[in-house]
Amino acid sequence: MQLNTLKPAIGAIKKGKRIGRGQGSGKGGTATKGYKGAKSRSGYKRKIGFEGGQLPLQRRMPIHGFKNPTRVVYEPINLDTLQQLAEKTQLTTIDPQLLAAHGLIKKQGRYKILGNGTLKTKLHVTAHAFSVAALLAIEKLGGEAIRINTYA
Repeated sequence: MQLNTLKPAIGAIKKGKRIGRGQGSGKGGTATKGYKGAKSRSGYKRKIGFEGGQLPLQRRMPIHGFKNPTRVVYEPINLDTLQQLAEKTQLTTIDPQLLAAHGLIKKQGRYKILGNGTLKTKLHVTAHAFSVAALLAIEKLGGEAIRINTYA
């Protein structure tokens, strides 16, 4: 077998319909598009979900779920991140200004200290919220966890 002798299997290749090429083709006149209507016109593009004027399925379905407009979203910061920051800066007090300066939080964003990782340094951490594991890990080393009061 050689490359110049390769052929597709018999019946694998069919000629396409020659639409809109006159009456002799058997597909002349309307070019298989039927008579009148938007679908027979050139440039027609059906909108996604359009059901011919019937109320579409996505509008017939009931609205589901609820999004609380007063929800509080915290940016998570783990203990191992705090440990790396303490080693890098040689500081024992971690506050929002320090975290924002190092790009760990947004200036106006709230953040929560989570207990993933280990803490080896005694730290004084100021945050909007603490997980129980993070609170125990900070206080176990003699550090202090100061919660920022956001409602005052």
